[in-house]
Amino acid sequence: QLQLVESGGGLVQPGGSLRLSCAASRFTLRIYDIGWFRQAPGGEREGVSCISRTGGSTNYAESVKGRFTISRDNVKDTVYLQMNSLKPEDTAIYSCAASRRCNPSPNGMDYWGKGTLVTVSS
Repeated sequence: QLQLVESGGGLVQPGGSLRLSCAASRFTLRIYDIGWFRQAPGGEREGVSCISRTGGSTNYAESVKGRFTISRDNVKDTVYLQMNSLKPEDTAIYSCAASRRCNPSPNGMDYWGKGTLVTVSS
């Protein structure tokens, strides 16, 4: 079964930047669309961004448009989420997920990582 591993989370001040990475163990990410989701304390999991298997198509939640950029390197078999101009409300556990087709609903994704915590605070 495809297992995903996220990295790059941490504590950052408002206005700062972080880059999250998503990689797979034992299998390749290249044949999947990959999405980033987040779940804030006490909140529901929500879609942040998604990228097609070729990287030719991306989409973003309105709340992160212009600040976050999703990309993938199919040679390194890794998907990235560059997060700039971070706000306290971006604080959440960020998880990557894989599926044959991007889906804004978590229920539409098939394989998940355990997540990495991003905390935006001064």
